[in-house]
Amino acid sequence: MAERRKSSGSRYEQPSARKRRNKKKSFSFPWFSSLLLVALGVGGSLLFGYLGVLDYNVRKQFEGKRWAIPARVYASPVELYVGYSMNASQFETLLKTLYYRQDTNLTAEGTYVKKGSQITVKTHPFNFWDAPQESSLVRLTFNESTVEGIVDLGKQGTEIALLRMDPAQIGSLYPRIKEDRVLIKLQEAPPALINALLASEDRDFYHHFGLSFRGIARAMLTNFRAGAMVQGGSTITQQLVKNFYLSSERSLTRKINEAFMALILEYRYSKNEILEAYLNEIYLGQNGNSSVHGFGLASEFYFNSTLKDLPLHQIVSLVALVRGPSYYDPRRSADRAIQRRNLILDEMATAKSITVKQATDAKAKPLGVIANVNRSANRYPYFMDLVKRQLSQEYREEDLTSEGLSIFTTLDTRIQDTLEQTVKTQLTQLEKLPKSMDNLEAAAVVTRRDSGEIAALTSGREVVSAGFNRALDAVRPIGSLIKPVIYLTALNNPKKYTITTSVSDSEIVVPNKGSEPWIPKNYDHREHGNVSLHQALAHSYNLATVRVGMDVGVNNVIDTLRNMGVTREVESFPSFLLGSAQLTPLDVTQMYQTLAGDGFLSRLKAIRAVVSAKGERLQSYPFIVKQAIDPAVTYIVNTMLQEVMTDGTGHSAYDVFPKSYGLVGKTGTTNDAKDSWFAGYSGDYLSVVWIGRDDNKPMGLTGATGALPVWLAIMKQISTQPVNLIAPDNIKMATFSNCSGSRRYPYIAGSEPHTRSCDTVENVGGGGSGGGYYVPDSGGYNADTPVESAPINELPENF
Repeated sequence: MAERRKSSGSRYEQPSARKRRNKKKSFSFPWFSSLLLVALGVGGSLLFGYLGVLDYNVRKQFEGKRWAIPARVYASPVELYVGYSMNASQFETLLKTLYYRQDTNLTAEGTYVKKGSQITVKTHPFNFWDAPQESSLVRLTFNESTVEGIVDLGKQGTEIALLRMDPAQIGSLYPRIKEDRVLIKLQEAPPALINALLASEDRDFYHHFGLSFRGIARAMLTNFRAGAMVQGGSTITQQLVKNFYLSSERSLTRKINEAFMALILEYRYSKNEILEAYLNEIYLGQNGNSSVHGFGLASEFYFNSTLKDLPLHQIVSLVALVRGPSYYDPRRSADRAIQRRNLILDEMATAKSITVKQATDAKAKPLGVIANVNRSANRYPYFMDLVKRQLSQEYREEDLTSEGLSIFTTLDTRIQDTLEQTVKTQLTQLEKLPKSMDNLEAAAVVTRRDSGEIAALTSGREVVSAGFNRALDAVRPIGSLIKPVIYLTALNNPKKYTITTSVSDSEIVVPNKGSEPWIPKNYDHREHGNVSLHQALAHSYNLATVRVGMDVGVNNVIDTLRNMGVTREVESFPSFLLGSAQLTPLDVTQMYQTLAGDGFLSRLKAIRAVVSAKGERLQSYPFIVKQAIDPAVTYIVNTMLQEVMTDGTGHSAYDVFPKSYGLVGKTGTTNDAKDSWFAGYSGDYLSVVWIGRDDNKPMGLTGATGALPVWLAIMKQISTQPVNLIAPDNIKMATFSNCSGSRRYPYIAGSEPHTRSCDTVENVGGGGSGGGYYVPDSGGYNADTPVESAPINELPENF
């Protein structure tokens, strides 16, 4: 009985012991399980919330504006026609500027072949602001100086009246992060590109859910066998997440985020959407300060071709860059690039996306990369500065740098290159002159005479990406460049002034209220007696000009300047009449553009059109003109400015140009020869040149010895058309006789003179009876009216 109790005691406990043990259990298990449940609940909530945040961020960026696409800025396209001034060598240079390459088979767009005086070219397609232009196969024939024929070989040899080449890209407008890409659709990607990517980066792309454990295992085994890192374990989805969403930081947290976000992407979007984003996002190289993203831009950057035209070996060379654009850079590390390319070709053959023969043939091909040319760099920073300023008047900075706009400008790259080189060369030559100073600087603007479009602009002897833009911001006294404005104002009253009106070029004293009077001088410190208006302008006589200007009124001259398009404020002092007004070279260009436009104002412009990324024209800048100055008066002043070039301060021009070229222009010099100016035009171009020193010290050059030689060197290279002034209907030509003979001059109808003897001095008179007006020595202004002027030591003396 005792044994049985003992035995049973092993299985059976006293009630008190059982109670104690049960009490123990009820105390520990509920507490632990509750804590565990709370922890799991809180952790699950935090994880769920964190995944929610990740999901929101993934969707926000993927479904919104994925990329900030910089604006591309283009030069004016070259438009060729029979008779266009360009020979075969110059056209080949143009093609190289546009990154065309020689290819005897013309297998792709952007290729050409040259045979003697003929060049056959397969052009790029291009979306211009006015219409899209398809690629065409064209043969051009040249003689020694011009285009002789243009034939479209794709249309049974049809002759072409006008061939518009694709424009050169002269720069980009970037956001803060300098990334560039050319967006492509998945259906535009060559099958070879997709096959190469899948074979080398993610064989299971269409079967996994964002992460591929099989891919990781296969990569580890392949790398172990190779003894090097030849294959990665990240899926294409993970690579997209890493490039699109995350930083390059290497940490466990980033890797976890990458995995979660890859899962979210796969859950939210289709495989094709993910692959298309990958094709446009992947980083494939560096173009100066700008990173190259996506295969669309990479094909242009490395091979100067559209993606669809690339052969197999070049497509695979691009895919080789995915693993490391710097390490496999085909320009710097050709051997590594070829090795990686060939490995991918073998993988494609193994995957049976290409045949072994195709792989073998592709391996035998050279890389074929082009020289590294930074197309996106702002090649002409001074002109680009002007473009940005004009755009900023109508567009926000964000839109200009992120919407993928195409901006078509008026720049002629041939003229721009000529201008920059000529300015640099000429300044060096001028500094060698006996009286010239060193450290000369220059600014120059060239416009198309008929439209006011800016064809070229430079701001110094050296082209730098950032700095003071003298053409736009150097506000300097303009000297005698103001004189045509004075004569325009005077001749607007034909009853009082004509081209042959006599005016006294003798000492004139201008009262200066509260200080000493202003007594201007001629440049040669001589007086020239009675001279006609055209002589006073041709020889830039200061005394005669001041006398006329005071008679017509300084404020009236300023009004004329305003009418000519100059908006900068100027001070209404008598010294204004000799060019104390301070303007920029661009201001002066606007003033003389109105003269070149026969009295019609056309605002200077650097932009033709702005086009959206979808090809929609957002903004046009049409040619708009309005009459600013009487065309008859303008015609008369232009003939006077032609006399400046034949008989006056610009006569050296005809050491360079033929006598029949009819150049129109004016020199300008300021006190102590601190500024040298020349403004003038031919039949096709207007140019303004300023030369001086940044420290405003004298430089020993006048307008005729400094700026004019530079102007001539530029215009001789770019101008092909002489000036042909067309007289308005109300201009009458009449013979004017004086002691030195007779000559025919233009007059506004009714103001032409009667024949007079050589000893006759025209006096106050008007119309047909007097034919002119003699401004007396008393000054030609109302001396009783107070005349304000600047302090005497600030007034110019010799212009």
